[in-house]
Amino acid sequence: MRIRPRRRVAVRPLRRVLSVGVALVLVVPAYGCRTELTPPGAPTRWPAEQARQWQWQWQLSGPLDPAVEADVFLLDPVDTTAAQTAELRNRDRRLICQVHVGSVRSTDPDASRLPDAVRGGPARRPDSRWLDVRSWDALKPVLADRFRLCRGKGFGAVALADADGYASRTGFPLDFDDQLLFNRRLAELARSLSLSPGLVNDVPQLAALAPDFDFAVNEECVRLAQCAKLLPFADAGKPVFHVEYAASTDDFCVTTVGYGFASIRKDRDLDAWREACPLP
Repeated sequence: MRIRPRRRVAVRPLRRVLSVGVALVLVVPAYGCRTELTPPGAPTRWPAEQARQWQWQWQLSGPLDPAVEADVFLLDPVDTTAAQTAELRNRDRRLICQVHVGSVRSTDPDASRLPDAVRGGPARRPDSRWLDVRSWDALKPVLADRFRLCRGKGFGAVALADADGYASRTGFPLDFDDQLLFNRRLAELARSLSLSPGLVNDVPQLAALAPDFDFAVNEECVRLAQCAKLLPFADAGKPVFHVEYAASTDDFCVTTVGYGFASIRKDRDLDAWREACPLP
């Protein structure tokens, strides 16, 4: 009796296996190329190889526009809701909260926690006073809770504003070293609360503080002829988020993009409008 060959029965499953295998080979590299997102509750990561590729938005007034084409949003942690940060995180945005660490306003929710002894002369913001940054024991609990508010609302990074009072008339005999110690303590505090620390302005101390902070935020380094002083961050592969208010992007982008900064033009009230420099 002749036995029929059974080779054809095995061919179709084999072809199916090969097809699936090819599909997997094509799909796996595609996932491997994606940027790994920061999980909730973890400090924001700033991969050095992407330092020149960020687009950013700085909005502190007006209705939040989550559709802005930016990778990074710098926002007010009090005015921004957890629902808004959740929406932005769903859009794969990195979130930075801005905390005024060296000043207090009478309208701040935690103003009553700061004793009069640590309040000095008028600061930059309307109705604000400089703080005595030497009084770490009095300031730390309040600032820690401001950082926790950021963390609780879904921010992964914090930008320290008014961290340069030593260069102003604060009403206290603050010097360079007083501010340096305070800022380093704040960077350490932020990290202990799972926040990536960044520094707003404080240009004279950038070189000394570059090892302590993950990113810098700068206002008008082109107008003030200070951009070269931000290079300790850029050269270390750390993001420099830069803004100009008056100059045209046609005039300043060629300079700042050449330095490796993420640059935008904004109105001084920092509403949703922005004009971004092209990426290199």
